[in-house]
Amino acid sequence: MQQPNTMQDHSAAPTHPHADEPTTGPAGAMYGIALVVAVAMVGIGIYLAIELKSWAMLAAGCASLVGVLVTWPLAKALVLNTETESRRRSDLGTILSERLQQISVLLNVVSDQQLLSDRAKQVAFRDKDRDALRRAIKEDLSRKDWEAALALATDMESTFGYKQEAEQYREEINNHRNEVIRRQIQEVVGKIDVYCRQEKWSDALRESERLHRHYPENEHVQKLPQEIETRRQGTKRQLLDAWNEAIARKDVDGSIEILRKLDLYLTHQEAESMQEAARGVFKEKLNQLGTQFTLAVQDKRFPEAIRVGEVITRDFPNSGIAREVRDMMESLRSRAEPEMAKA
Repeated sequence: MQQPNTMQDHSAAPTHPHADEPTTGPAGAMYGIALVVAVAMVGIGIYLAIELKSWAMLAAGCASLVGVLVTWPLAKALVLNTETESRRRSDLGTILSERLQQISVLLNVVSDQQLLSDRAKQVAFRDKDRDALRRAIKEDLSRKDWEAALALATDMESTFGYKQEAEQYREEINNHRNEVIRRQIQEVVGKIDVYCRQEKWSDALRESERLHRHYPENEHVQKLPQEIETRRQGTKRQLLDAWNEAIARKDVDGSIEILRKLDLYLTHQEAESMQEAARGVFKEKLNQLGTQFTLAVQDKRFPEAIRVGEVITRDFPNSGIAREVRDMMESLRSRAEPEMAKA
């Protein structure tokens, strides 16, 4: 009589493990899929938020993830309640269907956003890109990088279509560049002017060549060597006029001083044409120095005689007077010692 009861107990026992079947069977698999999809949406939302500043996908992903996590314990509790198992399973299926439908809609939105063309993205961010382009042009201007600034202005016209603004930037860039170049050229021209007034023609030409290497297309820079040569020739003419006037006045010292300056300007032929007049001037100067030396010796002004004698031996070392002076210099220094000691 007890054996049938035992059979009944064993037959009823297998029904208990199936209480959790929905949670580990198809419903559990569905929740697993929903959880994976929700996590994927969150990941895609983070990417879109960083790259395109779009927060909709991230918000939908977070909402889906919260929904899956919140409904999971509820579904499990509903499944464990055997009295309302059928009804709760139906409700759970409805909730899952709605959630999956929402996820499907959001995935369609993501797909549409990924299919946006590059042109659409440019339109979406054109204001920020244009402002960044303007800042870059200003930075290149401050660094005096004219070519880079002009290239950016061209990009503004070709990429964004702002032809008038790009033209304004080109004009500003060119004006800024021309002003900087003008100041630099003016500074070097000032140096060249100083060298010309000091008759340092080689230094002036060197500055002109250096400026030409930097700005070979500048018209003013191209004319600088000719301007320097014109000023040089003008100075030469002035010296020649002054030489002729000194000769006419018989100004020996003035003639010699001018002749020394002219030596830097005269060609070989010009020097030969002036050679005779120059010999006469130097001969007259030597005669004057010889007279001064003789009078100083006669008047026993030995220090003065020594000074004049040194000039003769230095400036006219091969003359006969210079040889005579050298023979007398030792005796003159001996006689001048007492006088120089008193001084």
